[in-house]
Amino acid sequence: MDQSDLDDAFDVVKASPNLPLVTRRWATNSDAVRARLGEPKRFAYGSAPMEALDVYTTSKPGAPINVFIHGGGFNLGSARGFGFPAEMFVRAGAHFVVPDFGRASDFDGSPLPLRDQVRRAVAWVHGNARSFGGDPDRIYVTGHSSGGHLAALLLVTDWRGQFGLPADTLKGGLCCSADYGLKVLRLSSAGARLKISDDVEQAMSVERQLDRLDAPMVVACGSLETAWLQRRAREFAGTVQAAGKQVQLLIAEGYNHFEVIETLANPYGVLGRAVLEQMKLPAV
Repeated sequence: MDQSDLDDAFDVVKASPNLPLVTRRWATNSDAVRARLGEPKRFAYGSAPMEALDVYTTSKPGAPINVFIHGGGFNLGSARGFGFPAEMFVRAGAHFVVPDFGRASDFDGSPLPLRDQVRRAVAWVHGNARSFGGDPDRIYVTGHSSGGHLAALLLVTDWRGQFGLPADTLKGGLCCSADYGLKVLRLSSAGARLKISDDVEQAMSVERQLDRLDAPMVVACGSLETAWLQRRAREFAGTVQAAGKQVQLLIAEGYNHFEVIETLANPYGVLGRAVLEQMKLPAV
């Protein structure tokens, strides 16, 4: 890959000419969901101001939980902007949790502290699930873009060693539109906004930690994503399968990088159907 190829690999804006329209839908649909469901419960999972999460609760007692990790190139996004999938989960009988976490720019450009924050968010959810009617033994994770990378890192976390939690704290996950490593990003113009040392690259390479992957995983991307992200979805799913782990590859036909996550809000959409099947919940 020459420099032009490296830059194009992560130029999701160039590959998504309708980006302003889609992100506007994210915002208006999130507002509409809150108007119907009510405001989410807000809890702190850490001491920093951004270390808090939104919990959209279902009325079903002892319900499973889906934790959604938003994207934004490790530098953008907020929990409030990603409320739009909540209604599908709530109607199906699950709680939907969206953590806020810092930006790499808050940490001298390193994305590694973001990994640690979302891990602590999941640990908080496990420890406090019953307080909002959730089942700590049925926690799943979903992530998109850089959030898909972080979600994959959650799936290879040493929960017992680092948090004293069950090794199978997460029962499954769906990771969409991610790279799962930092090697190529580090060389691209998009990576110039980050500070990625050799140690950070190693720590955030999911493929180098697959020995700790025990939960079933769905790897997804849109057919209109950049060629690199489509390639990485296929490569990563193949690597997971070769490691003897349970994985399903989904290519969402006709969706770009930003459109594909909207299918998570639809029980009959590509991602929505996959997550409900993984969580053994009805499409309602």
